[in-house]
Amino acid sequence: MQIFRKKLGYIHALLEMIAFSHSVFAFPFALLGALLAVLASDQWPTPGQLGWICVAMVGARSGAMGLNRIIDARLDAENPRTRGRHIPAGRVSRRSAWLLVAGSFAAFLVAAGMLNPLCLTLAPAVIALFVLYPYCKRFTSLCHAVLGMCLGAAPVGAWIALRGDVRWPVVLLGGAVLLWVAGFDILYALQDEGHDRQVGLHSLPVRL
Repeated sequence: MQIFRKKLGYIHALLEMIAFSHSVFAFPFALLGALLAVLASDQWPTPGQLGWICVAMVGARSGAMGLNRIIDARLDAENPRTRGRHIPAGRVSRRSAWLLVAGSFAAFLVAAGMLNPLCLTLAPAVIALFVLYPYCKRFTSLCHAVLGMCLGAAPVGAWIALRGDVRWPVVLLGGAVLLWVAGFDILYALQDEGHDRQVGLHSLPVRL
């Protein structure tokens, strides 16, 4: 029983590391894209399509969050505000984090393949964007816009999942999500302006 509780606690720590419970806040983006697709085609999605969209979104977000925590582990350890995060604090191992990332991205790719060929074709590009984002703060103050692109891809992806193409209404929605996310990430970065300046990281608060 004690071993079971220990394993359960470790799984909880993994999910806590990627803020898994916050996945619910990302659903409206994808569902808005799906709604636009329905309004444009006047054809309702099947339960299977909605289910795979949800799997794709949760898989993509979980993988991206885990990857970000792995890549930023050293930087997090140096920052007083973030040194208590799971990997720097030793609560989660890098191996477990990598397994979570691999499993999440595998689920994302399977879901994309189950939706349509265009989703599967574009899925690796989305993962590449997730890989790029954690490194952006090392060389550009436009890192906030890259994060916005990551989340702005959710409604566009849901549209593609249902229609198999890209049209301007969902591109505008994706752009709006990009700007909204970039805006709050700039405000979030204000907390680390002094530290980022000291260690040579880039953000708009540091630049301005």
